[in-house]
Amino acid sequence: MSTAAVVLLAAGSGRRVGAEQNKVLLPLDGVPVLAHSVRTALTLEDVHRIVVVVRPEDRDDVAAALFPYLGAHDVWLVDGGAERHDSEVRALDALRPEIDAGEIAVVAIHDAARPLASATLFRAVIAAAFEYGAAVPSVPAPRLSHRDGSLAVADLAAVQTPQAFRSRELVDAYDAAAADGFVGTDTAACLERYADVPIHAVPGEASNLKVTYPEDLAFAAELLSRASG
Repeated sequence: MSTAAVVLLAAGSGRRVGAEQNKVLLPLDGVPVLAHSVRTALTLEDVHRIVVVVRPEDRDDVAAALFPYLGAHDVWLVDGGAERHDSEVRALDALRPEIDAGEIAVVAIHDAARPLASATLFRAVIAAAFEYGAAVPSVPAPRLSHRDGSLAVADLAAVQTPQAFRSRELVDAYDAAAADGFVGTDTAACLERYADVPIHAVPGEASNLKVTYPEDLAFAAELLSRASG
């Protein structure tokens, strides 16, 4: 039976958040940032495989941080590359045998620095990818003003993760990108360039923030407190 895989990209650093360690290892409500996404992925009924992409120097720390939350489950740790695109390629290479065998039909790729993405959002993008081929969550973007005082274009959308794609088209797109030397800014950019698959938008979540700066971590903790209260 064809199922889905979830790839969590956790090969960043803690530089902008002001930490000396990878920001996904920082505590959020007493739980490592990365563990929030892993725990969510473990609740998804159609997910057969979870891959966590890490910096080689973080591998032992990530394994230790995740161990208390896995129970009888496991995750694959894959060493990331210099850029996001490289990390995605390495995750897909790890999944390729199961994709080629038809065991994984959809791959969802998520920034582990977005710890508050809900199981509902994961399910929505995965279901849409099964149906349409590719799906990304989007939310209305704030209409910011330019330096000259004029307003930016109205009705812009901000794209979030997780993004989900049919695995065969995704692998083929990344193979074509490698042949061209193309490096995408996100997964959808690569698929749009090399696959004839329309990207389907699903409603994103206002709470699905990305932890980049210290105030983001504090705000994420506040959101969790509101949700539990």
